[in-house]
Amino acid sequence: MTTAHAEGRHRNKVKDSVAEALAGVGDGARIMVGGFGLCGNAEALIAGVVATGAKELTLISNNAGNLGKGLAQWLQAGIIRKVICTYIGNNQDLHQAMADGTVEVEVNPQGTFVERMRAAGAGVAAFYTPTGVGTVVAQGKETRVFDGRDYLMERALPADFALIRAHKADRFGNLRFWRTARNFSPIMATAAETTIVEADEVCELGGIDPDDVHLPGVFVHRIVHVPEHEDPFEYRTVRKRD
Repeated sequence: MTTAHAEGRHRNKVKDSVAEALAGVGDGARIMVGGFGLCGNAEALIAGVVATGAKELTLISNNAGNLGKGLAQWLQAGIIRKVICTYIGNNQDLHQAMADGTVEVEVNPQGTFVERMRAAGAGVAAFYTPTGVGTVVAQGKETRVFDGRDYLMERALPADFALIRAHKADRFGNLRFWRTARNFSPIMATAAETTIVEADEVCELGGIDPDDVHLPGVFVHRIVHVPEHEDPFEYRTVRKRD
């Protein structure tokens, strides 16, 4: 990467619209999307990808939406070719796509899923882990013995784009997340070629105390301000009243 190109990617990061922020997302893209269930979803970016008309996507996310919301929109729109995830649960759209044979699904142990992305961000091609040894997770994978224990080799997991949501972003892309909505997002940002952020609030440089920065702006390439979100609950459980 040339110096001029690097500087260019770190200028004018704040975009005027979701469509502008998603420029270049096309057929066959590998896209990481932050969020745990419906928590911390980049709602506008998720909807915006459907609007681009892109298809044959590989989605890398924890669980591809739920209850017809979030990333379930991509499944309903038929734009996903493959899902790499850790959990299917009650996601009926993904269950149906698997049953119909329209979407390939690769389920990873959650720790392995995160470490594969972290490795991609760190430039590590592969690593060994004992997780999954002796299970279906081990099928087709190289194994080695270290100190008398079996380990599987897992490959790094990079992506073309990462779509994440932050509570607050400055114009360079330094981010602060809202509590558990941080989830996988910082790791995904390091593993993707282009990171696109949907921010509840956008401030000037210095608007986030350096000690409060959860992700440095060097990992962020585009920002779009989206102040309003649905933030749906998956299941609301309350205590019975006396």
